Amino acid sequence: MTLIETFYPWMKPWLFRLDAERAHTLTVKMMVIAHRLGMLKSVIGTPQQPHNVMGLTFPNVLGLAAGMDKSASAVDAWGALGFGFVEVGTLTPRPQPGNPKPRLFRLPEHEALINRMGFNNPGIHSAVKKLKNRRTKAVVGVNIGKNFDTPNEKAVDDYLHCLKASYAVADYIAVNISSPNTKGLRDLQAEGAVRQLISELKTEQASLKTEHGKTVPLLVKIAPDLNDMQIEALARVFNEQNIDGVIATNTTIDREAVTGHALAQEAGGLSGAPVRERSNVVLQAFRMLLKESVPLIGVGGIVSGTDAVEKMRAGAALVQVYSGLVYRGPGLVRDILGQVK
Repeated sequence: MTLIETFYPWMKPWLFRLDAERAHTLTVKMMVIAHRLGMLKSVIGTPQQPHNVMGLTFPNVLGLAAGMDKSASAVDAWGALGFGFVEVGTLTPRPQPGNPKPRLFRLPEHEALINRMGFNNPGIHSAVKKLKNRRTKAVVGVNIGKNFDTPNEKAVDDYLHCLKASYAVADYIAVNISSPNTKGLRDLQAEGAVRQLISELKTEQASLKTEHGKTVPLLVKIAPDLNDMQIEALARVFNEQNIDGVIATNTTIDREAVTGHALAQEAGGLSGAPVRERSNVVLQAFRMLLKESVPLIGVGGIVSGTDAVEKMRAGAALVQVYSGLVYRGPGLVRDILGQVK
C-alpha cells in the first residue's frame, strides 16, 4: 500500500467536515503539491496491459471522468497516481464562474454526490496552455461545452471554437451535451439538433486532421435519462455521422434512488452509486445499437472493482470514475485495475 492510500482514510473525515466544493478544490491542490514533491506514486502494484482504442494506446482501462479536474491543473498528478487517461473540463470558449454556491453536495449514505456546478471553468485557452506542458504518459481527453449564455441555435459555434482551440493538445475530444446544469443543454440531444452539431464538428475534425497531421477522436457524452426512442435516435445519428466514441453516462436528474434523503430535492445531477443501474442499462442499449467499431466509455456508479467489471461486461471498452474516488480514495484505482485487465 502506498503512502497516499495509507493517509486517505485519515484525511477523509477531515475533508468531509469541509464544504464539499472546498474539499474538492483543496484535494486537487494537494495532489499537485504532492506530485511536485515526488510524494505521489502510482497505487498500481503490477504493470498494466495497454489497451488500443480509437487508434490511441491507453496505459490501462481506467480514466478520471470530466469534472474532477476542470482546469487541467493536475493531469500529471492523476497520471502519476495510476490513471490510464484523464478527461479535463468541461471547458467553454470563455471563462465562466458557474452557478451560485453552494452547488456540490454529498450524500454519504448513498455514496453519491449532487452537483449543479454549471461548467465553472477558466476557459478553453487557459487549459490548452497548461496541457502544452504536460509530461504524463496518460491519454488526455478534453471535454467541451457551450457557455451558459450562448443560445442553443448558436451552440455549434462554441463547440467548434473549443474543438479548434484544443485539437493540437488533446488526445481525444468529448462533446458534452448531457449536463443537466446548463439550461437547455440537454435539448441538444434531440435527433435533429445532435445531427447538425455532430455533422459540423466532424467536418471541422477532417479539416483539422489535415492541418495538424493527426487524428483526434471525437466522442459524445450522453445522459442516463434517455428513453428507448431517444437512445435509438441518438444511436442512429452516431452511426450515420461515424462518431469515434460514446461516453455513457453523465449524471441523472432522477431522484428515486435517494428518495427521503434530506438533500434529495437539491437541483443538479446525481452521481455515484445510485446512477449505476440506469447507466449500465443505457450503456448496454448503445452497445447493441452502435456499430461494433464505435467504442463506449462506461462511467456512472463505479465505486469498486466489481462495478468496473460490470461496466466492461455491459459493453464498455474503457471506464471512468469520479464520485467513487471521493468516497473510496486512491485505493479505488488499485481495486479496479486489480480486477479489470
